Amino acid sequence: MVLDRGLEDDWFGSSFIIAITAVTAIAFVLMIPWEMSRPDPMIDVRMVGSRQFGAAFLVMGATGAILYATTQFMPLLLQTDFGDTATWAGLALSPGGIVTMVMMFVIGAISNKIQPKYLIMTGCVIIAISMYGLTDVYGDLNFWFFARSRMVLGVGLPLIFIPIIAASYDGIPPNRVDMASVLINAARNTGGSIGVSIASNVVAHREQFHQARLIENAVPASVGYQDALQQVTKFFQAQGSPATEAQQQAVAWIGQEVTLQASFLAYVDVFWVLMILALLAVPLAMSLRKVKLGGAAPAAH
Repeated sequence: MVLDRGLEDDWFGSSFIIAITAVTAIAFVLMIPWEMSRPDPMIDVRMVGSRQFGAAFLVMGATGAILYATTQFMPLLLQTDFGDTATWAGLALSPGGIVTMVMMFVIGAISNKIQPKYLIMTGCVIIAISMYGLTDVYGDLNFWFFARSRMVLGVGLPLIFIPIIAASYDGIPPNRVDMASVLINAARNTGGSIGVSIASNVVAHREQFHQARLIENAVPASVGYQDALQQVTKFFQAQGSPATEAQQQAVAWIGQEVTLQASFLAYVDVFWVLMILALLAVPLAMSLRKVKLGGAAPAAH
């Protein structure tokens, strides 16, 4: 509730957000000694505290954050700044889904031959490359730029999702395998919620920042502003608008362009944040132990 409503309710400027955060924090703190003192706890927090499972938990959380954030904000970018329909914005994600499906078979075939930590590290780097490519957003991009970026992401995701199961189960007692499965899924979903919240805040606050900086140059005293105003005014006059009306249209167009460019820059900042998040997962993957390859997969769901 905090992550979903934080931006809408002005975060800690809202008494509701403060109250929910306090309840959550207190419940979480009280949960730890309660669960650790039970012989058969519902959530074995000691697993998350171990190096192997804890690192896998954090990597899955970061991967979920990137997956959910890009799934929500790439179509939003296409619809708001590029004028695409919801259908075409959704279709931009489809090639990545196909690549992910194919890669699942490929990774499944090689996962018994290569240590999970190396596959996960490779996946994190590929995801970071995908996010870096998206930092080059500008107005003349087409459908296939975003489809290709999603396809690169589709290569990296299976390199994490499949090997991380083997890595996270290593050293887990058989009676804790189901719990490990649940916690890994919870890491992905919770990380996704955090990722969407972070992206939402970055877009909102950085768009305001960039717009304020761009407006500093869109003043009558600016030579660049005057040149742009004259050129755009001439354009509207050529379309048949009277001189006074053409100048008003030019001022409105410049204002819209400033807003659009601020939005582009805000999304660029989002993709930078997600790229850094992917790179931060690399040392976590490096910390994973080597596991025995070729064994039977743990029974879990």
